[in-house]
Amino acid sequence: MQSFLEEVIDDLYGQQRNITAYIYVLPSKRAGTFLRNAISKKLGKTIISPDIYSIEEFIEKISGLSYASQTQQIFELYDSYLKAGPEEKEPFDSYLNWAQTLLQDFNEIDRYLIDASDLFSGLSAIQEVNHWSLKSEKTTLMENYLHFWQNLNSIYEHFNNNLLNKQLGHQGLVYRKAVENIDSYVKDEKQKHVFLGFNALNTAESKIIQTILATGESHIYWDIDPYFLNDKIHDAGLFIRKHKATWHHFASNDIEGISNHYLSSKNIEIIGVPKNIAQAKYVGSLLTKLQEEKPESLKNTAIVLGDESLLNPLINSLPATIPSINITMGQKLALSGLASFFDSFLDLHLTKTSKGWFYKDFISFLSHSNTGLLLNHVGVETNKLITSINLKNWTYIKDTHLDILFSNNEKIRSIFFDPYQNPKQLIDRCHYLIEKFKDEFIATSNKIELEHLYKFHKLFNQIEELTTQYHFLTTLKGFHNLYKQLLSSETMDFQGDPLEGLQVMGMLESRNIDFETIILTSVNEGILPSGKSNNSFIPFDLKIEYGLPTYKEKDAVYTYHFYRLLQRAKNIYLLYNTEPDVLEGGEKSRLITQLLTDENRTDIVEKIAAPKITVIPTEKQQISKTPDLVQLINDYTQKGFSPSSLSNYIRNPIDFYKQNLMNIAETNSVEEHVAANTFGTIIHDTLEELYTPFIGTELNVENLQNAKNQIKGLVKINFEKTYLDGNITSGKNLIAHNVIIKYIENFIDAEIKELKTQNIKIVALEQKLKVELHIPGIEQPVILKGKLDRIDIANGVTRIIDFKTGKVERRNVEITDWKALIDDYGYSKAFQLLCYSYMFLKTHTDTSELNAAIICLKNLKSGLLQFAQKESSRSKKNILINHETITLFEEQLFLLIKEICNADIPFIEKDV
Repeated sequence: MQSFLEEVIDDLYGQQRNITAYIYVLPSKRAGTFLRNAISKKLGKTIISPDIYSIEEFIEKISGLSYASQTQQIFELYDSYLKAGPEEKEPFDSYLNWAQTLLQDFNEIDRYLIDASDLFSGLSAIQEVNHWSLKSEKTTLMENYLHFWQNLNSIYEHFNNNLLNKQLGHQGLVYRKAVENIDSYVKDEKQKHVFLGFNALNTAESKIIQTILATGESHIYWDIDPYFLNDKIHDAGLFIRKHKATWHHFASNDIEGISNHYLSSKNIEIIGVPKNIAQAKYVGSLLTKLQEEKPESLKNTAIVLGDESLLNPLINSLPATIPSINITMGQKLALSGLASFFDSFLDLHLTKTSKGWFYKDFISFLSHSNTGLLLNHVGVETNKLITSINLKNWTYIKDTHLDILFSNNEKIRSIFFDPYQNPKQLIDRCHYLIEKFKDEFIATSNKIELEHLYKFHKLFNQIEELTTQYHFLTTLKGFHNLYKQLLSSETMDFQGDPLEGLQVMGMLESRNIDFETIILTSVNEGILPSGKSNNSFIPFDLKIEYGLPTYKEKDAVYTYHFYRLLQRAKNIYLLYNTEPDVLEGGEKSRLITQLLTDENRTDIVEKIAAPKITVIPTEKQQISKTPDLVQLINDYTQKGFSPSSLSNYIRNPIDFYKQNLMNIAETNSVEEHVAANTFGTIIHDTLEELYTPFIGTELNVENLQNAKNQIKGLVKINFEKTYLDGNITSGKNLIAHNVIIKYIENFIDAEIKELKTQNIKIVALEQKLKVELHIPGIEQPVILKGKLDRIDIANGVTRIIDFKTGKVERRNVEITDWKALIDDYGYSKAFQLLCYSYMFLKTHTDTSELNAAIICLKNLKSGLLQFAQKESSRSKKNILINHETITLFEEQLFLLIKEICNADIPFIEKDV
């Protein structure tokens, strides 16, 4: 395959031209390397390279100006904005939200040589007509809004003049200046030029090229196939057809560079792949296949990323066996760990409120790996800090909390958390952190992070220099917005050989370069082409009127690049995302549809690729009882089973193993809102304190009414004891606080109502019980222990009462089958009531029978949910628990404990 650049050099050489005497101008710098290689191969000897420029470098040379950096432009533009008119101006941080859009418009106005004053006059008139208020009297806001549009021309002129005074220019200004200088350039230089591979040219480029072509022996070669050029409606040839029709050069000269390659036989595969990551994985598998079949073909293969955010997943998906890879795209610095650290560090100051830092934001910063790196260096363990916050239940971290957390590290505390006076202080802190990171990365020989760090060092230096020169960057929000804008354009460039190995590039880097095998990703609508995005203050109709490009022209540019890639390639793989997603592109691109409907293309194969999904059978976890585990179980039997631990086993033996035997507790975390267990603890503690004075006496209405008056104070005390430093003054916690008070008030009201029909005597509260069991088959005695919420006597009947704050239904405490007690967790409440009854009757031999019930505070209307035994669902209930009941229960209890202690029965996971 002969590339476009090789064809151009062959044509010049065939005309007996001195190919080293030309100045070559290309759309991009990257193609210059390939052009030098083509000249070198053609001549076959060592020569002094001719001058090769990208179009931007060439125009910069003609203009005599240098390109101002994007940051310089942002600051200069704001300075011009402040000086345009007396009306109130937006602060710098707000200005940053629209600065790039205005810069882009200024660029286009100058690149297309538009009369700016005329365009801005029209734009101002449109805004006046479109104004949202129909009232004749305008507010200050409305006046300022309209003044902005009226002053756009003065902002534009002041901005351009400021840059010119410094011998600088934004891209459009450099282009406009080059047009002004082009006649003198042509007169002075008198050199021959060759322009290669251009397509869409702005007005300035068009005038410059036409002027050079009109004087002297210069050429322009278009990389186009007649198939597109002769089709009057095909977007791939749109711009070149316009140039051919409007340029005087083509009145007497033919178009050079036309080559018939597109209709040659090709292998084209269109592959739909679900989601972006899968595309990267598919490219990896495709490369593996190509390497196995034709390893030499990889030297002439390019992966072109339609969506450049796929670079990172692609790098991780490339086969390790590929000998050499050249990546021409830069890896975004914003994706590095240091970027997220500095972003989190700046966010920490932005998110601080009068209450302090919200614990999630604070812990997120502490949990960052780079924060941990710095803290560990000064002997602070981030895990201990996070544990302290969780244990103390700090929903908001205040300055007083910092005194506790960083009592021995005042320096690191001040660097991270002290309030700032101005952005300069924050920049100084960032420089300090960079120095600390530098020491750490040098010590660990982390060269990649050192490269990243150098980029951040330059970035903060750049901001510092501009804040010194301009004094309007005064807020943290403005500093943070500027930092993010600068960071978004920073990349880490890869080093490689552009002429060797597999090439990875973006769409624009592929201009003028040809490969036999092309793998193009993300060929989706909204990506290729990008669609109707209009990042401009200039309305669509006004753009049409003044000849400025719209999304239609941008779509035509993408169409040209797409088909140009296909022209000379022999093997083409077009990948698109099959899953419609607003962020990642919609359906497959119209370019694919256009390709599929082309009657002249019969060599296209469509595929849908999906990852192989292997069904992995889920095996239930099983833990065998080793001698060590048996010993652990025996030790636990001596400490004692509780009703809740046995219920835990019934629910899931694995949970019993982890939580009760191994003491693997859930991770502590801040209770932002009152958790269910905390809610229950507060209610239990409050009820205990309210009823303790009544132990041994009969309840009466007067005492209970007095107890109601104590509820709010006791609830508050118990909140402070259980919920620690958690905030209960607002939000869901305040609601929970009031709900607890209401629950307890409702319960006491229900007790008062019950006293009308019953005499109730409190026997005990929170009574701890323990019994020793001698179970056949188990050598050592087994302890059963528990704590009864309340024991009382109602109309002569002893009752065991268990308080529950969660949902309990009557069916949970009524049984028809004794075996279900140890098989079905749905009867866990009945099981616990029987455990309490069993322990009470075993330790209180003077009592022969009793009742056991749950009081559900969430639904007091249900009344006492009493344990009951019945033959069937419709038979009469027996609520009495006596020695006969206990004997039946004991049989099931012993079976359950024997199963737990049996070394031959493993712990087997249950479906929960």
